Amino acid sequence: MKRAALENKDILNPTETIEYFGLSRRKFYSLLSEKKKHSFIVLYGSRKLIIKAAFEKYLKAHLELRRCR
Repeated sequence: MKRAALENKDILNPTETIEYFGLSRRKFYSLLSEKKKHSFIVLYGSRKLIIKAAFEKYLKAHLELRRCR
């Protein structure tokens, strides 16, 4: 069975989010470990999943998460 393309998914796991948005792995995992509640994070059991549309809005205001090239 073929996996769905990241462009077609509404909810991403952390690894997919890093790949799709070209983020710094260290900065992104630091963001996830903060005690602060973010509107783009949902829990599925103990797993943290990212709502793509909400994270895109967050990323527009916080460009420092992007990888340096």
